[in-house]
Amino acid sequence: MRHEKGGAREQRRRRRVVIGMHAATPPRTVDVLVIGAGQAGLSAAYHLRRRGFVPADDPSVAGAPTFVVLDAETAPGGAWQHRWRSLRMATVNGIHELPGFPVPPADPASASVDVLPAYFADFESRFDLRVRRPVVVVAVRRADDDPHGALRVETDHGVWLAGHVINATGTWRRPFWPHYPGQETFRGRQLHVHDYVSAAEFAGRRVVIVGAGISAVQLLEEISRVTDTFWVTRTEVRWDAAEFDTAARVAAIAGVEERVRRGEAPGSVISVTGQHWTPWARAAQERGVLVRHPMFERIEEHGVRMPDGSFEPADVILWATGFRADIAHLAPLGLRTPAGGIRVANGRSLDEPRLFLIGYGPSQSTVGANRAGRDAVRAIVAERG
Repeated sequence: MRHEKGGAREQRRRRRVVIGMHAATPPRTVDVLVIGAGQAGLSAAYHLRRRGFVPADDPSVAGAPTFVVLDAETAPGGAWQHRWRSLRMATVNGIHELPGFPVPPADPASASVDVLPAYFADFESRFDLRVRRPVVVVAVRRADDDPHGALRVETDHGVWLAGHVINATGTWRRPFWPHYPGQETFRGRQLHVHDYVSAAEFAGRRVVIVGAGISAVQLLEEISRVTDTFWVTRTEVRWDAAEFDTAARVAAIAGVEERVRRGEAPGSVISVTGQHWTPWARAAQERGVLVRHPMFERIEEHGVRMPDGSFEPADVILWATGFRADIAHLAPLGLRTPAGGIRVANGRSLDEPRLFLIGYGPSQSTVGANRAGRDAVRAIVAERG
């Protein structure tokens, strides 16, 4: 899709800028470098602080180990600052507080985009994390052949040499667009959940919603209140009435852990566990709009062609098809397997032990990201002795 190609061009441009500045700017050194200031990255920074690490620009504690957090966003809040305004605190899925700092009381009707970025900003200030932004990491590579040496982190604001790197870049910046025949011929509008603003812009236009995840169902319920919707998924939706902490869920998360250990693409936990009966799913069901159809076979100028040959008109196709791990900057390390992922166990790369990947695979949930940040720091501290 055009969006992905544009992103690739921008990454190449930034890489050229970084290459041009290498000779002019000497690298800075740091013991631990954290990439990303979402839930996982801030959790790691918090635990580094608790273990006696200080920000790289803090000269007040002589001889203390140092850390730095680099974030590509222009403001605190991670992906929360980009969520649609209709995503209220009452309907946000899976909020879990950052470590050591409870989410402040909020009106359930408040937009999450108002509450959570402010909460993240307060967290950064309270624990003096000194996040540097906007800083885009272009490449991570080995500084030399020493397996215990530094990792070289190249950014659009200079180069760092780090003893350990904690990658916490999440998925928000890599929306996944599947390709279907005829996609380029569609005369209507196509957008990803990543770029969704509100249902009001679709009033009076027929919207095909693609996807079987939480966002697809949330937006189906919302958009169907203002216009006609048609929901399609690649596979049947499995509705799971069980609670999150059941044995079946624990086993499902363990399955994702095993996937990343083998170096397979992690996928999402929900793809293993199935959908859940949330309030918005119940509301859509009660209004008779929670009707799943099989995936279309091709896209035509004014709609989609179904497997049985029937035609469904469409003015808009909304791709609620998830995200992929934002790890292109790790490519110079050569860690990607033929199966499409990076081999990770307990949040640590099996093929490059100086690298931790948190918020990746089984730690994509907010509570999982918190634990992954803590565990990464524990491992680093134990290794440093």
